[in-house]
Amino acid sequence: MLAAPGAERTAVFPPGFGRRVLLTVDTEEEFDWKAPFRREGFGLSHIAAIPRFQAFCERIGAHPVYLVDWPVVHDRAAIEVIGDAVRRGTAEVGIQLHPWVNPPFEEEVSEHNSFAGNLSPALEAAKFTRLRDAIEAAFGTAPQIYRAGRYGLGPHTAELLLAAGVRIDTSVRSLFDYSHQGGPDYSHHPPLPYWVDDERRLLELPVTSVYSGRLKQFGPMLHRVERHLPTFYSGLSRFNLIERIALTPEGVSAAEARRGIDLALAAGLPVLVLSFHSPTLAPGHTPYAPTPEAVEQLYAWFAEVYAALAERGVKSCTVAEVIAAIGS
Repeated sequence: MLAAPGAERTAVFPPGFGRRVLLTVDTEEEFDWKAPFRREGFGLSHIAAIPRFQAFCERIGAHPVYLVDWPVVHDRAAIEVIGDAVRRGTAEVGIQLHPWVNPPFEEEVSEHNSFAGNLSPALEAAKFTRLRDAIEAAFGTAPQIYRAGRYGLGPHTAELLLAAGVRIDTSVRSLFDYSHQGGPDYSHHPPLPYWVDDERRLLELPVTSVYSGRLKQFGPMLHRVERHLPTFYSGLSRFNLIERIALTPEGVSAAEARRGIDLALAAGLPVLVLSFHSPTLAPGHTPYAPTPEAVEQLYAWFAEVYAALAERGVKSCTVAEVIAAIGS
């Protein structure tokens, strides 16, 4: 599952599916992103901001997929607000595994083990199964989409998802490399959806990222250089020679996102996958929303980006619609 796929695995959507966008929300606990990982000491106060976000999504025509983890699925307020949207058909729920806060707790808490795919197959499966079962019990629906926290796929994750009947994985963050942290390297993974298995039972929907600029074909190589010569890479970016654009409001301007959308559509992506972290909905929990003003900027980003998508004929889609389009 970690190797970059060949072109023969590219998923082909029916012509009537058109061009779509899927909004994914890493719905998770609040923690200090700069501190070592801990099993305890997290917060969930931002859950109170989700009703506003859900109402906003319904106004602009977005259909969020809340990828919930263990602390969230055990929070009564989260179950109530997300469950209400799921029952009304205005949102969906999926799985996100943060192994350091998800029982059983058998591993040492460390950066290496924060990538679930680095755990033993048995422990990864045990954590995943407990989380999946808890989500189904809390929301009354079997989740059909998965994201490994920190994009941490492993060599046994695909067989785990197939055995659980999960139809879509969205853990791959195309063009990003986490190997220096002990995680996966997706620098050569395309943003196009592709089949993970030969039987075409598990679809990969990568989180959308694209390169722009005259040197975009050298993107993966240049990003490796960036680790050692950051000023060199920033100079290339400043002169518009190379730019990596992720479709997220976290650290990416609306103008950059519009360029990314155009590049993704030109590359033939049938589904654009947007993503961000739920704690960004309230000030002070992530680097992307330190103030109330920054939270308002996030809402402005979504309004502008969804208007741009509409101008380009890109419609919101649901996980259920993707599964129906790709067939059995």
